[in-house]
Amino acid sequence: MQRRKVEFVAGTPGKVGMYLCGPTVYSDAHLGHAKKEVAFDVIRRYLTHRGYAVRYVSNITDVGHLQGDADEGEDKIARRAALEQLEPMEVAEKYYWSFMDDMARLGVLRPSIQPRATGHITEQIELIEELIRKGHAYEAGGSVYFDVRSWPGYGKLSGRKLDDQEEGTREAVRGEKRDPRDFALWKKAEPAHIMRWNSPWGVGFPGWHIECSAMSLKYLGEDFDIHGGGLDLEFPHHEAEIAQAEAAGHAFARYWMHNNMLTIGGEKMSKSKGNFTTLKDLFERVDPQVVRFLLVGSHYRSITEFSEEAFTAAHSGYRRLHDALSEIERRLPNAPQRPDPLAEKVAGHVLAFEEAMSDDFNTPRAVAALFNLTTDVNAALASGEVGRGALEAARAAYLELGGEVLGLFRSAAPGQDDTALVSTLMDVVLEARQHYRLSKQYAQSDALRSKLSQVGVTVEDTKDGARWKRES
Repeated sequence: MQRRKVEFVAGTPGKVGMYLCGPTVYSDAHLGHAKKEVAFDVIRRYLTHRGYAVRYVSNITDVGHLQGDADEGEDKIARRAALEQLEPMEVAEKYYWSFMDDMARLGVLRPSIQPRATGHITEQIELIEELIRKGHAYEAGGSVYFDVRSWPGYGKLSGRKLDDQEEGTREAVRGEKRDPRDFALWKKAEPAHIMRWNSPWGVGFPGWHIECSAMSLKYLGEDFDIHGGGLDLEFPHHEAEIAQAEAAGHAFARYWMHNNMLTIGGEKMSKSKGNFTTLKDLFERVDPQVVRFLLVGSHYRSITEFSEEAFTAAHSGYRRLHDALSEIERRLPNAPQRPDPLAEKVAGHVLAFEEAMSDDFNTPRAVAALFNLTTDVNAALASGEVGRGALEAARAAYLELGGEVLGLFRSAAPGQDDTALVSTLMDVVLEARQHYRLSKQYAQSDALRSKLSQVGVTVEDTKDGARWKRES
């Protein structure tokens, strides 16, 4: 709201309440969803890493979001239901689980609470009634609208002055509105509208904006810490959320964060331009972890460019980090216990990572710290024997910073570190493969290598013998 970086201070020491505007579940998730979800997943992860107990609430919109984000037109889910000849809730369920599957493949953690708009009709009606009682909303023809001129603070998030806003730019001009810029809190359901609930104003359904105000207040309380979402939601959606909550007498979010958009081949993603890509289609040819790596390599407030060149570079960068971690794990069981200057270098890179993430979650600088760590690790590994303590520190840095914070690697569960076991088993497998080769049983040797490849293990034959590494 201040258009500058400010110090983050949690409202309750040690705890963070965080709300993210989630998807409208009427179609498969696309790259725009990935940008937002990964950006705020990393923010949540880093706050947790810093010791905060984070309650992360992200809603599911399954009613009220009309075509064009306006007050008129078809409900997006109802329209899809008609096209697919399904019930609206069938559509919502189908694409909700599709979304969750895609996010799981991207390594996005599930929210602490994931409320649905249709499950909170009562709370939305109660908030609307508060606004009517306080003189900030009015009923007209079975619908209820927020009176924007009754609330002087409307526009403070986006920096727009009410008198400068074009009438009807985002909200359809409707004769029953007192002002064309008023927005719907409750919409009268026409006879053909299949998503409908009883209310004090007749049968209808909630407006798009009211759901997030009602659900964030319910699960995070007043004056909660962080509200996030895509930059395209700043106006009118987030502006309306603030107006609704504060006009009803509730202190609302204290920090607002918006992720920027993405481009494909230098152009904004658009179905009309033919560059629209769903995550399911993308995952057919690009590893989801590479997609995530590309996303975290761009600051959440910056535009992210998706192109074949960008994916190629991301794949190369991700493999460099992953290969260094794999080599550490391969050497760790037999590493000697001795002092090693690498340990001090690792500590320096960890500090650089922490400083980057503490500066408005600067993931590009954080990734750069991991690359600098990798340069020193590879140099130490190439020089000969490396101390066990230094390798353990480097492995911990990769798994804690690259894994737990950026979500790029998976660490073992407590008490389940299988590094030594896997290394021993792989030694046995490679000895068996070498026996096949010496016995000129090349078919058996190739078959063994192929089976390892199927489970994500690559074998490389070098002048010093066979070496293995885990794929992502």
